[in-house]
Amino acid sequence: MNFFAQQERARAHTKRMLVLFVLAVACIVGALDFVLFLAFGSSGHGVHPGFGAVMFWNSVLVIGIIGACSLYKITTLRGGGGVVARQLGATFVEPNTTDFAHKRLRNVVEEIAIASGVPVPEVYVLEGEPAINAFAAGYTPADAAVTVTQGCLDKLNREELQGVIAHEFSHVLNGDMRLNIRLMGVLFGILVIGIIGRKIAANSGRSRDSGYAVLIGIAILAIGYIGVFFGRLIKAGISRQREYLADASAVQFTRQTNGISGALKKIGGLADGSKLASGETEEVAHMLFGDGVGYSALFATHPPLVKRIQAMEPQFDPAEFDAIAAAWANPVPVGDADGAQVSISGFAPAAIAAATVPVAPTPTAAVLPQADAQIALDAQNVVKQVAHPGNDDYQAAGAIHTTISDKLRALAYMGTRCQQVVYALALDTDAAMRGKQLALLEKRFDANVRKGVEEIAAETDGLHPMQRLPLAQMAFPALRRQPRPQLQTFLVGLNELVQADGEVRLEEYCLAKLISVQVMDALDPSKARPTGSTKLSACAAEVGDAIAIVAQYGADNEADAERAYLVGMNEALPDDIAPYAQREEWMAALDRALPILDTLAPAGKELLVRGLTQAIGADGRVSVTEAELLRTICAALHCPLPPQLDQVS
Repeated sequence: MNFFAQQERARAHTKRMLVLFVLAVACIVGALDFVLFLAFGSSGHGVHPGFGAVMFWNSVLVIGIIGACSLYKITTLRGGGGVVARQLGATFVEPNTTDFAHKRLRNVVEEIAIASGVPVPEVYVLEGEPAINAFAAGYTPADAAVTVTQGCLDKLNREELQGVIAHEFSHVLNGDMRLNIRLMGVLFGILVIGIIGRKIAANSGRSRDSGYAVLIGIAILAIGYIGVFFGRLIKAGISRQREYLADASAVQFTRQTNGISGALKKIGGLADGSKLASGETEEVAHMLFGDGVGYSALFATHPPLVKRIQAMEPQFDPAEFDAIAAAWANPVPVGDADGAQVSISGFAPAAIAAATVPVAPTPTAAVLPQADAQIALDAQNVVKQVAHPGNDDYQAAGAIHTTISDKLRALAYMGTRCQQVVYALALDTDAAMRGKQLALLEKRFDANVRKGVEEIAAETDGLHPMQRLPLAQMAFPALRRQPRPQLQTFLVGLNELVQADGEVRLEEYCLAKLISVQVMDALDPSKARPTGSTKLSACAAEVGDAIAIVAQYGADNEADAERAYLVGMNEALPDDIAPYAQREEWMAALDRALPILDTLAPAGKELLVRGLTQAIGADGRVSVTEAELLRTICAALHCPLPPQLDQVS
């Protein structure tokens, strides 16, 4: 199932969630009306006059309470994934952390984010949780947060942690996170009646009528369990199949089963398993990597553990759980050794630690193409890559990540310097124009900012073209934590730099557009709409603009551009092809088109991406810069692509 099919699946799950929510509310209201009728509605002479009106207003009140509580919860979560993590008591992992385990965790997350073509998410650790578990939360990749338990760090090696993080990134990329965070709000609304009943029963006084009040409270509490029933049923119905898909995506990404299956085996074999110690897990149970609550089979949010493992390793024998339990009965610290059996925090089974620690095999390093390389793209393969990176993408991301200097990474992580890193990436290579841009920065800010950007530019000038956008992705966690006014001023300054000479280069546009889209998503994550419902035919003019512009930049002359445009349009919208015309004001045309194209339904976006890829590669040659344009447009459409696009085999 590709990204676009999964987006359609997420929309179907949303509709199912709403239907079950309405059904749950109807049952709760009906049950409360029935209790009210039994308590007050009848007498020896039949139903009290006017009691129908009382039941009507009671129904309105209950619906209002449920709706208001759901809205309240959704409002509290509008800040994105970090809010969910902090509500559970998770600790934020600073980008420039010196803690060995936290640093390795961030490195894994950064590499997978770069390979996925999305901003680096915030990273959190549930430090008081010895179980192995994790979750990703947020509305879009731009406001995502990935949280792991301390148990993941203490018990998983790097390969296993990669499998868990890759699993969570599947939820980040495929629209599951947005559904999950909405589900939290919906569940809170239908659970609140039970909370009210418990409060009434617990706080009733000792007066003559208090026993009656306690009975009413207990009745309302019992009715509240209708909400619990439906809440768990909704989570179970939506979550189980997604976990199989996320496991499969993690295997595809890392191209080995040892990582994610090893993590699942340790959940089954170790005493702490995946069940969280915190009592506040009901709301997030559907988000977790493993079962964090211990539901019965009817309400289980995850498939049975053995079945998940056997889906990847059909010959798996559950007897392995006992061997893992015995091996890890007395884990011991072994320092910072990077062994195959050593956890991220440096623990290993005693028997392994007593012997020579086996070193995990180092993956083959990918080699980045030459800066002026020309490649031939395969439209079908590129569509498959959207939100579904593979092992080759992970290797390329590793090469990009490790070859960016420690100094640049440290600057990107700093809240006081992250904006300057992006400004340095936007500077022109021409000395005179660069001087003009720096003068603009000094005028808008001060001389210290200018000096800081000049210092960073000395480092960024030597970057490979494929490293520029990933460096901006690495700066994004620090960037998104800036106050809203500063971010708005930052975007204005970035656009001034890009347009300083009145002629925007492709590299400048890609950087500014990518950052602008991601910052706007992060500023108002709940308002971002990664998927829409508009039909492709309703956006024919905008489709024509986008394909004409990529055809224009992928061709050497106007005749070739027209041919590329026709190839692309024939792929995307064959029944509505307008005559080709060169877009002189290409940047303005693309800026107008992209927000409208972002409202397309998933099937329309799939056709558009195919058309764009066909157009930009119609001459059989795509430069690194042209590929970055395609990636940027796809990012603006919320269809993330990895840094290295698949070529014709």
